[in-house]
Amino acid sequence: MPREAIVMIETSVDDCNPQVIGYVLERALEMGALDAYTTPVQMKKGRPGVVITRLARPADGEALAALLLRETTSLGVRLQPCERLVLERRLVRVETPYGPITLKVAGEKAAPEYEECRAAARRHGVPLAQVEAAARAAFCGWDAGRP
Repeated sequence: MPREAIVMIETSVDDCNPQVIGYVLERALEMGALDAYTTPVQMKKGRPGVVITRLARPADGEALAALLLRETTSLGVRLQPCERLVLERRLVRVETPYGPITLKVAGEKAAPEYEECRAAARRHGVPLAQVEAAARAAFCGWDAGRP
């Protein structure tokens, strides 16, 4: 299974506006973070806080750390080099009653692209889950020999 070098960028805050935290997560993904999430924690003096974590390619680590320092109340950021095991992925486009949908396929797993499904659900006035199910069903009938 392929390994990939990444960097984990983290900071803990207990005095930051939650709207800023949401904004910082969005910006991190726009800037190339592989993942961005928060974890609730109990901080010193019993204060509730949050750990903001993002995973990134090493080349993007400094810029994403700078974003945290610039946009949040954090006074310091942790950078930890690490590795992750990854399944090889490919993109497959299928036709559904709601239009073409791309699926990310890794081994036996197939996940419809959320943004495409969301747009199709809105366009056709149907539940998101219905579009996702149609994409999965179309994938099951997809011809693996096609490019």
